[in-house]
Amino acid sequence: MPRRIGGELFADGASRGNPGHSGAGAVLLEGSGKSASRYSAYLGQATNNQAEYRALILGLEEALGLGWDWVKVRLDSELVVNQLNGSYRVKSPGLKPLFQKASGLLKRFSHFEVVHIPREENTEADSLANRAIDEALKKPYNR
Repeated sequence: MPRRIGGELFADGASRGNPGHSGAGAVLLEGSGKSASRYSAYLGQATNNQAEYRALILGLEEALGLGWDWVKVRLDSELVVNQLNGSYRVKSPGLKPLFQKASGLLKRFSHFEVVHIPREENTEADSLANRAIDEALKKPYNR
């Protein structure tokens, strides 16, 4: 039987303004709790919910790239968690394609779980998302 690998994905999106400059952060921890990867990206102009979804998508793509078979997603966005778990409908036209992309990526895992966590438990991913915005705004062409 092949060894199953996976772990936890903590993802967070940040937007300064709604919409405004936004960033994504993701932290992947292997099942052993060892850090597997950290990801940070400037997203340009986006709403906070779009940034949350894009951070999740980037993290899921990274997990698949690492060969993960299962993933436990930890998000501080109640909206995204409830939409992915089927408790809320996706009404926003700007979120529908992001929801579909995230859902499709999740289905590529043999097992996944999406859980809401308090903001205090997602500080590293939040820091990465905000750092991406800070670094982008230092460059004159992004202002």
